[in-house]
Amino acid sequence: MSGSLFNHIIAQYLALRFKQLERAGQQVHQNQEKLLKLLLSEAADTEYGRQYGFSSIRSRKQFQEQIPLVRYQDLVSRINDMMLGKSDVLWPGQLKYFAKSSGTTHQRSKFIPISNAYLRSNLIRSSWDTTAFIYHQDPGAEIFKHKSLIMGGSLHPFASNRDILVGDVSAIMIKTIPFIGRPFYTPDFSVALLSDWEEKIARICKQCIDENVVMFGGVPTWNIVLFNKILQITGKSNILEVWPNLSFYLHGGVNFDPYKETFKKFIPKKYFTYIEAYNASEGYFAVQDTREDGMRLLADNGIYYEFLPLSELGKEDAHLKTLDLTEVQTDTDYVLVITNCSGLWRYIIGDTVRFTTLHPHRIKVTGRIEQYINAFGEEVMIGDTDKALSMTLEKLKLGLKEYTVAPCYLDDNNRGYHEWLIEFEQVPANLEEFELELDQSLRQINSDYDAKRTADLALERLKVHIAPRGLFHHWLKLKNKMGGQYKIPRLSNDRKHFEEIIGLQTQISDPEHG
Repeated sequence: MSGSLFNHIIAQYLALRFKQLERAGQQVHQNQEKLLKLLLSEAADTEYGRQYGFSSIRSRKQFQEQIPLVRYQDLVSRINDMMLGKSDVLWPGQLKYFAKSSGTTHQRSKFIPISNAYLRSNLIRSSWDTTAFIYHQDPGAEIFKHKSLIMGGSLHPFASNRDILVGDVSAIMIKTIPFIGRPFYTPDFSVALLSDWEEKIARICKQCIDENVVMFGGVPTWNIVLFNKILQITGKSNILEVWPNLSFYLHGGVNFDPYKETFKKFIPKKYFTYIEAYNASEGYFAVQDTREDGMRLLADNGIYYEFLPLSELGKEDAHLKTLDLTEVQTDTDYVLVITNCSGLWRYIIGDTVRFTTLHPHRIKVTGRIEQYINAFGEEVMIGDTDKALSMTLEKLKLGLKEYTVAPCYLDDNNRGYHEWLIEFEQVPANLEEFELELDQSLRQINSDYDAKRTADLALERLKVHIAPRGLFHHWLKLKNKMGGQYKIPRLSNDRKHFEEIIGLQTQISDPEHG
């Protein structure tokens, strides 16, 4: 069968799948209620289900009353038991896969259980749904004719139980990719699942430069590393000279806005399609279904959702009231709480989201509850710094690699400031101009920061240090945290990681940055 014919057949199937998604979007509440009952029934005879009386729960209100809100530390001992081979703990049977998730590098690693039900009803199903949205937006897409390059993480046996495999959720998705999709994926699995990222990038370049790549995916920072390496090897001026049919980028994990200008230089194509996906270790939650802001919530894919207003977070857990999808509003920040088909019950994953539309439900990720700076009452969230930086980079036509921010307290008076460390693609010609623009953008976005900055009463203007090329990756390597599941802690209310990273500058040789 020719590639064009096969792609046409898949396109027809995806058109039908898109219609099913549209119908499901009109029955979100009913589907969520059915899913909750199914999850409770499936896990009623587990250790957790017996403890909290799953079999007696008949309503959402009862579900909230009987089952506590939890964080990872509340489940870690049970997850450890599961990783050692114990059955029927949080979910029926023994589980083979556990996704290693650190969120940011200042947290210890977490291991999220991945059941076969999760693989089928969430990871695989959501991947097909994502492709259906892509083909609906672009009926001429040829993803099932050529190749897609996805930069995933690594997978390896758990030291204490070799029957268990642990690794990045992207690696688990690659390992379990349906047979029908394997011919259209590059590089080969042995390279895709390598744990040594420097070797992985070198071998991806060797294998993939001559492929006809139409879509790529992964965390922006690692794609930038790959692109720079490819251009260095080929001598080309941009990635379209290597892959002329490249049309789609599926990204997630971090806010993409600060990277837009950098990617425009790599891919100077007017109608290139960027697709944001919200695919965390705990679930594949949402994907961009239009060119507008916001991602369609996948509410019929094995995840039961609750939403905790961010303003409620300071209360004791017993008094926290979550909302369901019939009660949420736009323009309000919520802490995401999920129950999934892998044994996470009323689990606070740490992300904050905001609804952009309610019919259908679309969300955007606004930050994480532990990544903020509030050293001077300014309440700056990661979404604020991402947006301010994006605005500044776009205005000054600069590109970004990485950044981190920490508060700085002055000894001789009560005023402090925010200290930024930024690794640029192109160094600003005038650093003071950049600082002024960035400070003004942040003031425009965050009224609390603006108030503290008024007349320099509580906060002085932010200060920026230019990081030498490779500094952040060098820090990750020293921490043994290279890979897609690890992210630089962008905001911190203390200076621990900032001092560690900036202190490594003398170890990096960068003639351009001095």
